[in-house]
Amino acid sequence: MNENKYDLCERLEDFAASIILLYDKKPLSYAGDYLAKQLIRSSCSSALNYGEVLGAGTDADKINKLRICLKELRESQRNLNIQSKAKLFSNEDLFGLKDENDQLIRIIVTRIKNIN
Repeated sequence: MNENKYDLCERLEDFAASIILLYDKKPLSYAGDYLAKQLIRSSCSSALNYGEVLGAGTDADKINKLRICLKELRESQRNLNIQSKAKLFSNEDLFGLKDENDQLIRIIVTRIKNIN
């Protein structure tokens, strides 16, 4: 992960990149392949949509884009939980990703609350 834990843009990008790297090395089952592709999409989408937040012109637009970010992060969280429960990866492999995902969700929720 990035040295600067407070740069949200970097953290979201690092989270997405970590997901990509995890699946780049692992042979997958049908379920693993399906979930991997979906997790890559949702984790990358959260980072890409956060880029849209930075260019949003109004508070309402920022909130809307942050909510999309939050939705994608929550989807990533559910996906990681399913993979953990299905033992597609060990809990050790997923622990750091699940922790970072949870922290990112908390940060986005706080950002949304602070705009209102």
